Amino acid sequence: MFYTETQMLPKDMNMLISYINTGLRDKYEDLEDMASSEGFDAKEIADKLTSAGFRYDDELKRVIGE
Repeated sequence: MFYTETQMLPKDMNMLISYINTGLRDKYEDLEDMASSEGFDAKEIADKLTSAGFRYDDELKRVIGE
């Protein structure tokens, strides 16, 4: 896990993607909304996703593989 101001996010990339996509599907409008609500940096998460070959797709409102 890596820590944010308000919670811990999964370190495992598959778990992180699942966590984000579930939140986006069930609760949040987009990644910025989720980040703001849950106290993490959306750019930091986007950078981690990119380094692992994934990206947040604003049109689909989900994390996808490149």
